[in-house]
Amino acid sequence: MQAQAEVVTTWNDVCHTDDLVTNSGVCVLLEGKQIALFKIHIEGNTQYFGVSNWDPVGQANVLYRGIVGTLQGNIVVASPLYKEHYVLATGKCLERDDVGIQSYEIRVEQNRVLVASL
Repeated sequence: MQAQAEVVTTWNDVCHTDDLVTNSGVCVLLEGKQIALFKIHIEGNTQYFGVSNWDPVGQANVLYRGIVGTLQGNIVVASPLYKEHYVLATGKCLERDDVGIQSYEIRVEQNRVLVASL
């Protein structure tokens, strides 16, 4: 039986928590890819999310400009182009099964936002 290699996650410091606009998105460039970061404050709780900024339906890097909210019990961003809703935690599209976006693991340490390597 072969031992599995341990996966080591590299964390990239991308910004301070104050650089993010609450309940809105900003775009960061990491390893040549645009990532939309969101700082969502709902019911007294702040959560951070990272997803690909690429809208697969509209074929443009625009998701950081989308409207955030809740739909079907999920925190989502609505594409500003064709209004598909993407779940920020998973990247799943709620309207279509044939598209989705990459989601990224986020952590906050000492008010710094860290994104897991791609």
